[in-house]
Amino acid sequence: MHVFKEKEALKSYLSSYHDKNLPVGFAPTMGALHNGHLSLVEESKKHNAVTVVSIFVNPTQFDNQEDLSKYPKTLESDLALLQKSNCDVVFVPEVTEMYNSDISSKHFDFEGLEKQMEGSFRKGHFDGVGTVVKLLFEIVKPTHAYFGEKDFQQLQVIKKLVKLEGLQVNIVGCPIYRESNGLAMSSRNQRLSPEEKQEAGFIYTILNQAKINYPKKTILELNNWVKEQFKNHPLLKLEYFTIADEETLNPIANKKESNKPRAFIAAYCNTVRLIDNLSLHSQI
Repeated sequence: MHVFKEKEALKSYLSSYHDKNLPVGFAPTMGALHNGHLSLVEESKKHNAVTVVSIFVNPTQFDNQEDLSKYPKTLESDLALLQKSNCDVVFVPEVTEMYNSDISSKHFDFEGLEKQMEGSFRKGHFDGVGTVVKLLFEIVKPTHAYFGEKDFQQLQVIKKLVKLEGLQVNIVGCPIYRESNGLAMSSRNQRLSPEEKQEAGFIYTILNQAKINYPKKTILELNNWVKEQFKNHPLLKLEYFTIADEETLNPIANKKESNKPRAFIAAYCNTVRLIDNLSLHSQI
């Protein structure tokens, strides 16, 4: 496994694959890796001559500096996991290597995708995501790039970024990996105590119940029901629950507005913010 800290060295290494038109797979991460990340590596290795993983905690996508400072950093164990997963190349740049002296986001118009849910609660978040992903794509020049569906809104934003910027890369969404209690695997889970992690499985329980109830209840009834379920929970505080169209991410007020509804949720387990989502349309 080759580890690069400098973009020019990485580009030089990958040039032999590009020159021969061999497929390059890429999974951008912010480290604190878990089995969900490793599944992206596994998927990439099936379809590409070389698989690249980046580990970079991107400062421009954090609207909360405390959240940035608390983000788990576990580079040594991350590299060990990637080695075990037979990853080919790891890119671990410093902030100045990515941004030089201008650590700021470009502004993107993602045609409304950036304004819903996470975008409305995390100011400038998707500008930061778009900025760093575009930079990484320009360095790696991947044939295929792999992203987990836990960050479903991010996945749709990146698909839009590729289209708007005319980038020649195929974006592949991969299934959510979950803990035994259903909690979506996330780097932030490392900040949860064992008790909190167990209690946070409640989020997935609620999503599944919403899916079961979707054919029987109106959207308004479901929204109200979810709020009620969280109201008396001792550890979890609901930030939002939204049923939206998968393509536009616009909230839907009634079922006729979308044939691809998906439930999105964000909640705090004490101080740790968790997100999840679940497709609803298979039971319509």
